[in-house]
Amino acid sequence: MAAPADAAVLVGLGSELDLPVVEQAAQEAADHGRPLHLLHTFDWSAAFAADTVAAPRDQAEKLIARAAQLAHQTEPGLTVRGEIVESSMLPTLIRRSEVAFLLAVGDSGMAGSGQCVPAETTAVQLAARAGCPLLVVRREPPPQGPVLVGVDGSPSSHLALQWAVECAARRDARLLALRVVEYDEDTDAVAEQLTEAMARHTGRDNTVPTECRVVRGDPAEVLIDTSRNAQVALVAARGDEPGRAMLGAVAQSLLYHSPAPVVVVRGLAEAPLAGPGARPTGDQRP
Repeated sequence: MAAPADAAVLVGLGSELDLPVVEQAAQEAADHGRPLHLLHTFDWSAAFAADTVAAPRDQAEKLIARAAQLAHQTEPGLTVRGEIVESSMLPTLIRRSEVAFLLAVGDSGMAGSGQCVPAETTAVQLAARAGCPLLVVRREPPPQGPVLVGVDGSPSSHLALQWAVECAARRDARLLALRVVEYDEDTDAVAEQLTEAMARHTGRDNTVPTECRVVRGDPAEVLIDTSRNAQVALVAARGDEPGRAMLGAVAQSLLYHSPAPVVVVRGLAEAPLAGPGARPTGDQRP
């Protein structure tokens, strides 16, 4: 579905470790002309375990206030709303994502941990179940490289390409569309298909520098390796893969192992992504 014109960029705030999420989410909200909605969930069991019942609530309010201040410092003209909900984080974000433009969360330290990441990790669960695209932000800032999008020819991957074109235009960045094929596939034919798809999404007057690249190999490994130099990596939640998994193997591997921020594109129909207050494409951020 297409998000309403006034749909917000929703940020799931768990702790101060998620403050880097606020900066990137604020930029996305300003780029697309959307308000920013900061959401923190409040657990009453933690309140009763604290020295005073009011302490966790006070900490939550301070977290929201600090996040709102950071958002305004990042994007001074941005409309920012803060909310504290007495509920659990995961079901609340899944429910709220149904009417959000974009959901942004931290990666819970996944990138670079070198450890097995539980499937119940919040970011992984949201990537599989959210009702809108999900931005997973890393704790370390990304390089100023290209916007990377993985395309496998499926309809869902073309929606990811649509989002990536818009993303690159508003970041004034180069767009790299990557297709990974089997060793026995005709790379020339696939490259032609990818170039045609790019042309359909960019239009005749597009000024975004683009590159279409077709390589042989394992899709997850190639995308992870290429993402090391990307400022953001985009992929469909589930592309042209067998089975009915709600989160494909490639998207899951990127979440676990890519050092770049990852946008898992889901819950979209082909429609304009910009709200009424969006910045003109190609604008440099202050």
